[in-house]
Amino acid sequence: MAAANIRLKTLLQQGKPAFSTFIALKGMRTAQIVGHTGLDAVIIDREHGNIDDSDMHDMVSAVRNAGASPIVRVRGPDGPLIKRALDTGAHGLLVPMVNTADEARSVVASAKFPPIGFRGQGSAFPCFELGLETPAEYVAKANDSVLTMIQIESVAGLNNIEEICQVNGIDLIFIGPNDLSLALLGYVPPKRSEKIFIDAIETIRATATKHGKKVGILVTNGVEAREAKGFDLIAIGTDIRALQAWFAAQLQDARS
Repeated sequence: MAAANIRLKTLLQQGKPAFSTFIALKGMRTAQIVGHTGLDAVIIDREHGNIDDSDMHDMVSAVRNAGASPIVRVRGPDGPLIKRALDTGAHGLLVPMVNTADEARSVVASAKFPPIGFRGQGSAFPCFELGLETPAEYVAKANDSVLTMIQIESVAGLNNIEEICQVNGIDLIFIGPNDLSLALLGYVPPKRSEKIFIDAIETIRATATKHGKKVGILVTNGVEAREAKGFDLIAIGTDIRALQAWFAAQLQDARS
């Protein structure tokens, strides 16, 4: 039986920091370009991005062929959304706005094959993206190989973080700083100097680590990424903001 080939999972197991970004623009070429930057993972954003079902399939394959781990952020914790995302062969799943331990358990149940969960088997595609030969090999390895990640980005999620981090089957807790800022401060983006905001992030990080969960966070740029100590997965911005920033900077230079 071939070994599952998941770059992000390997780095997390080795205790090495992994770097990623979010892509919200649809298209195989977008995914291919971003995947070839040297990132360890690319998060295909179906929560806020302009990415449909067919795009998702093409983009997962393009990212994996570029040597990075494709991760799909779904729109929510609904079972059919999770199943459809994982049927592409994504190396991991990111579920936004998880607020309770029961919701976290529901995510795990939808993401795992029996006897752990109730995920249905039928897609022939996932085995290819994990470097396996047959669907049977994929089913045998998926529960241990595919990453199940959830986002904490609300007051409820913060208040329930102790119980959420004790849910078996959750591999990583990802902090959504913008929604967390909205919930705690009433505005975005956070200045990242507000005590209540800093304390919330540290509470989530420390609690997740205590219970053996990996921790991820979104940052704006490489400097912030370098300074993000104690985090296992660091997402550096988005494709849309990167395009805007580059062209705006070039235009400013051209007109100066």
